[in-house]
Amino acid sequence: MVRSPANAEMMRRRKAPRTISIFGATGSVGASTADVILQRQDEFIVEVVTAKSRVAELAAVARRLGARLAVLDDPSGLAALRAALSGSGIEAAAGPAAILEAARRPVDLVVAAIVGAAGLAPTLASIEAGADIALANKECLVCAGELFMATARRHGAQILPVDSEHNAIFQALEADNVRAVEGITITASGGPFREWTAEAMRSVTIADALKHPRWTMGPKITIDSATMMNKGLEIIEAHHLFEVESSRLHVLVHPQSVVHGFVTYADGSVVAHLGAADMRIPIAHCLGWPGRGAVATPRLDLAMVGSLTFEKPDFERFPSLTLARNALETGGWATNILNAANEVAVDSFLSGAIAFLGIAATVSEVLDAAASAFGGQAVESVEAALAMDAEGRRLAREAIGRRHGVRTD
Repeated sequence: MVRSPANAEMMRRRKAPRTISIFGATGSVGASTADVILQRQDEFIVEVVTAKSRVAELAAVARRLGARLAVLDDPSGLAALRAALSGSGIEAAAGPAAILEAARRPVDLVVAAIVGAAGLAPTLASIEAGADIALANKECLVCAGELFMATARRHGAQILPVDSEHNAIFQALEADNVRAVEGITITASGGPFREWTAEAMRSVTIADALKHPRWTMGPKITIDSATMMNKGLEIIEAHHLFEVESSRLHVLVHPQSVVHGFVTYADGSVVAHLGAADMRIPIAHCLGWPGRGAVATPRLDLAMVGSLTFEKPDFERFPSLTLARNALETGGWATNILNAANEVAVDSFLSGAIAFLGIAATVSEVLDAAASAFGGQAVESVEAALAMDAEGRRLAREAIGRRHGVRTD
């Protein structure tokens, strides 16, 4: 389980300034992290920033933060990155091996915001190098949760959840009363289709699905919010982060996105975390943990909000929630395959190859197909996790090809 923010050992370990690396620096989490760091520049030294392929954006954030090293995952962009950093004194590197080498650089904290299963190996490498992790990559826990948390325990790494919901729960958990937790509830905005009928959802367009009512995020996570798969993935994450079984993990739709999560204790007390819908708030908490520092983020004004409403999720219109919970209860192979199939299906929807409702249908079909090959298997290594992920993707591409007559590779 993630350790309590009152941990005295962590207070002793802290030093100022802290060294920090940002993996996935050009995405929405990376941009928000950079904003927090720039507001508190005397507290941080930025060692590494990485990106998949956005040369200009990576060079710009590296210069703004005064990073020592900038790394692209795409090796073809190395010459352009070096040119963009010319005269800055910032090192440049590229390629998957360079990403792993950068992950092994000694730092105090790594912000793990690489999207997808590609984030697993570098994040584990950072843990093994002695870093604490501000975790914004769901796939580390969904693809290989047992392996990931066991590695963190073995190396004494603190895992600080960046997702607003898990960060809320982390703050609401009382260290001395963890065994008295009756339930953990993750809230959901409900996405753009909370009030749409099942019939209307048959005609969802890409533009419709990308209009999130509360958060500004990348396209993949925005689509996951629209299908509510993101809440299913968050249930899986919470199971690993907080060592709570599926039956004590709940989802509640809360359109205002003010209450991000809450913990119910055995005596009936409910401890909730409230805040504005701004990712800089949980990021600032992770970067400052176990203390807190001033950051210019929106302040919650409950009088302006006026009212808070809650409702149960509709599992028939949003079957991804059930798929994710069933996968969690089945085992690590199933959550890995669930994630792989979902990533392929979301990409296919965004490219126009399949309909919106085809995302969950594809995931369900792939889970059924994978059961005979992987049923009962544990995910015991990065190599096993990535091999399983690759097979899940292959099965998803085949399923989409059969049903829709399209190629997705």
